[in-house]
Amino acid sequence: MWRSLPVDPRETGLWLKEGAGTVSFALGLLPFAGVAFFWFLGVLRDRLGPREDKFFATVFLGSGFLFLGMIFVAATALGALVQAYLVAPDTLPGSATFAFVRAFTYDLMHIYALKMAAVFMITTSTLAINSQLTPRWIALLGYACAAFLLVGNAYLDWVFFIFPSWVLLVSVFILKDNLWGSATRGNHTPE
Repeated sequence: MWRSLPVDPRETGLWLKEGAGTVSFALGLLPFAGVAFFWFLGVLRDRLGPREDKFFATVFLGSGFLFLGMIFVAATALGALVQAYLVAPDTLPGSATFAFVRAFTYDLMHIYALKMAAVFMITTSTLAINSQLTPRWIALLGYACAAFLLVGNAYLDWVFFIFPSWVLLVSVFILKDNLWGSATRGNHTPE
């Protein structure tokens, strides 16, 4: 999708002619990414166990759910744009409808979803430090990445890769920790 969909929200829709199929395919995969993110949230909460701080956990869950909801809304709008193009390929590009939907999805992703991703990273990093959920350096990296998401997303297009990369890092640490065991594992005992 990154190669098919121009980042500029003011582009006129010429990408639809060659990229509509690729974007539709990518949008079809998005629900699986959403399920994986829900799973990630569940794993983090399970590992926190009784060490979970209610305040930060509430903001952690809320920002995670809002992020995912905004991603799904933006994907739905973009999918509707592709479907409308397939119905009216000659009239949609350059129209007011196209401009509105394109600006809506851009703003939803760049302004709101990325800010919720940053809040999620900040609260997760705080929970990680307070509960020793991850090594301190991963939490500090989370703070730095969140600051970059809050400030840098208006200037750099590749900033979208920061959040999934950090989630992947935390996931790999948890998977490694679960396989080899350590003191950071959740405080529950198997039944």
